[in-house]
This record gives sequence, C-alpha cells and structure tokens, in this order.
Amino acid sequence: MTNMRYSIGPALVGPALIGRGLIGRGLIGRGLVVSVLAATVVCLSTSLRSHAESSSSVTIPARNQLASGLIGTWVLEKAKSPGKPSGIGTRLKMFTGTHWSVLQPDPKTGKIIFCHGGRYSVDGGQVTTHTDFAGDSTTMLIGKTNKLKLNVTGNTMKQQDAAGVFDETWTRAK
Repeated sequence: MTNMRYSIGPALVGPALIGRGLIGRGLIGRGLVVSVLAATVVCLSTSLRSHAESSSSVTIPARNQLASGLIGTWVLEKAKSPGKPSGIGTRLKMFTGTHWSVLQPDPKTGKIIFCHGGRYSVDGGQVTTHTDFAGDSTTMLIGKTNKLKLNVTGNTMKQQDAAGVFDETWTRAK
C-alpha cells in the first residue's frame, strides 16, 4: 500500500497521520483514515450539491492572503474546549475556495461523532461561516452563521470566536 491512497486533493491526510506516528503506533488505524476520507467526501459533496440546487451560479470570492492561506486540511492541535472525546489530533477542518467543513471521528471506533459545514466568506481577518449541512448530531447548526477571527502563520491557524468557546490552534495536515 502507498500513502497516496489516502489523499484529499493537495492535502495528504494519510501521510500526515503516518508522519506524526499516529498510525504506526496504533493510535489511529488505517480504517479510521479511510472513514475520515469517506466522511469528508460525503460532507463536501452534500455541501456542493445543496449549494448547486439553491443557486444557478457559484460566485467565487476574490482571494485575499487569509482566504488563500485557509485552503487545505487542518488538524486540531490545541483547544480551550476540545470536546468529549477530545478532538485534539483527530478533528479535521477543511477549506476549499468557497466551502468549509469540520469532522471528528471517535479515536477508538473510527465512527464519525460529528460533521458539518457549508459556505464561508472572508472580510479582513474575520471569517463568517454559514452551516448549510450537518450530520445527525449537529443538525441544530444548519442555518446558523458564526463569525471567527482567524490568523494563519505558515502552517498554523489560530481561531477565536467572540464567546471564547472556539479558541483553537490548528496545524496544516502535510
């Protein structure tokens, strides 16, 4: 087997997890990587399908430095509220040029705990996310808008929300 089998566009999830020693040490199994990949495909395809159905044309916003820096897959490294079970090292956040999604697998079973996402826009250092789709555990987020202050420096993304609930540090998956 090659690591390329677990790629998501330009961000290689499999090699990132293998490189961190998570798969090799048995902390994250190959089945979990495949489950995360499958969930990502489902989440993003649902988002794109629902957006296509609600709009006859897609307008891609002009890219600023933050918007360009967001594109890719990110792994949660540090969080004020990491959740239960903790999303540290397993929660993934993905940004395309127009959409975002976040998903968290259970590190023991590989089952997806939550997945949601939708469209986003960037204004200066602020990102406004619109939740257009969600899995069963987060359907209450559909239709909600969230404003986040984001800062991307190299391969690190720092995120803050007004309430301080989602103060998180993410590392770009390699």
